[in-house]
Amino acid sequence: MSEYDEARSSNENDDLVSRSGRTGFASNARSLGSRARVAAAFGVCVLLAGCDLDWVKPNVGVPAPARFREAGPHAAAPIGAGRDFAARFSSKELTTLVALASQGNLDLAAAAARIREADAQARMASAPLWPSLAMHDFGLRTQVPGAALGQNANGSGASNPLSPARIGREIALQSNQGNTSALRTNLYQLGLTASYEIDFWGKNENASRAAQLLANASRFDRDVVEISIISTVLNAYFHALSAQDRLRVLARNIQKAEAVQAALLARLKAGAATIVDTAQQGGIVAELRAMEPPLQETLRQSRNRLAVLVGRTPEGFSLQGGSLGALSYPRIEPGLPSEVLLRRPDVAAAEAKLAAQELSVLRARAAFFPSIKLTGQYGLQSMVLKNLGSPQAIGWQLGMQIAQPLFDGFYLQGDYESQKAIFTEFAALYRQQILSALMDTENALVAASESERRVQLLSKAVAERRQAFNAAIAQLGAGLIDVVTVASIETALFQDEDLLEQARLAHFEAATALYQALGGGWSPTTREAEVSRAQEAFEADRGPWP
Repeated sequence: MSEYDEARSSNENDDLVSRSGRTGFASNARSLGSRARVAAAFGVCVLLAGCDLDWVKPNVGVPAPARFREAGPHAAAPIGAGRDFAARFSSKELTTLVALASQGNLDLAAAAARIREADAQARMASAPLWPSLAMHDFGLRTQVPGAALGQNANGSGASNPLSPARIGREIALQSNQGNTSALRTNLYQLGLTASYEIDFWGKNENASRAAQLLANASRFDRDVVEISIISTVLNAYFHALSAQDRLRVLARNIQKAEAVQAALLARLKAGAATIVDTAQQGGIVAELRAMEPPLQETLRQSRNRLAVLVGRTPEGFSLQGGSLGALSYPRIEPGLPSEVLLRRPDVAAAEAKLAAQELSVLRARAAFFPSIKLTGQYGLQSMVLKNLGSPQAIGWQLGMQIAQPLFDGFYLQGDYESQKAIFTEFAALYRQQILSALMDTENALVAASESERRVQLLSKAVAERRQAFNAAIAQLGAGLIDVVTVASIETALFQDEDLLEQARLAHFEAATALYQALGGGWSPTTREAEVSRAQEAFEADRGPWP
């Protein structure tokens, strides 16, 4: 069994959340005590509601291969992240652009905001774990109508003995029998109300832990965005350099074509060439010049794209550029498939969401069981303000509420089945993410290998075409061949040179694809540290209450 399969194998005695602990998702979803509570709860549910809460989790394990088909079976350290990886191309401008994008890209800023949003949602989901305390203070002045004061004690208002009307009426009856004039009374209260739900079945705890796992997933999603942004910056820069290279190739070929055209015009004046020859060469020159606008469009649009990627306006952004031939090509070792899967942030995000959904299933199951809530009130109440602080004004109340769902139109059953179905969906997506990660890496390795071979073959073809063109020019001057042959060789040379520049671009794009497929520069250690910092911040930023 591979390292990754051992880390992620699923069985009946080890749930996903426990497995996720080694990557920082959760330390343990259910302790022995919580399992005992769930067992007891299951018995209560069977007795009270007759419901079936058995749940067999689908298998989420995916056996990882021992090696990549396109690489050797060797472990490898994570490649550099962001700026470190960009520096391996030996371009200061590219390294600076990647650093600017890491700081100023607006998609990254939005992803960071989503992390803060998820953290806030996790705090909100954790609120039911703690007691709630509220202050209820008021001052009330009431006028009791004389007609109400004259009623019998069993008349209107008798149902609420603590109402201001009843209090005023009783006072009036005791102090002024027969007086039916209106009476004004005051009532002042200072009080606290507290409540706490005993999380006997783990419902609130599971909801809290699920929200924290989703907050971790948002961090992994940000890593995915960052890797994508860096890859886009790299490719946009490569496209700009490739356009400049192709423009230089085009300029050289235009210069050569114009030189041939000038020679033919001279021969035409001397009667050694025909108008057909000069016209044909003029057409070649015009066609070459017509290829310049699309390349200029690519260059300018790539520059504008880079400006937006680093968070600037295109009007205030300049690009020096250069040549792909001047860059260094980084050699990247993919390592083992198990290492790649541990580095990929999209796989980590899918796993965190799956672990969170398992807790959501447990939360939905716990909703079937009785809810136990403790309530309490304490305060001061008096009809005279100056007596509000006296011992006689103190009142308190303690209580306990037990609520057991009996029938709710099958709402709880529907929610439970829905959460289980969502878990099955997330399990399938998690497995698919693993397969996609392996496929991306294999494809990137194939692209890197084959694009390099194509560059080598086209370099040989260009060298041969250039030698043939130089010989044809010499033979044309000596009158040994006609201009049609020269034009054919000239066109073939330009096409091969242009194809060579496109192949170089594809080769560098393959390096970017491999960087993205390997999860950038992220590693399990880096990710565990990131999650640990987030968890510490979550614990330290709860506010004045635990």
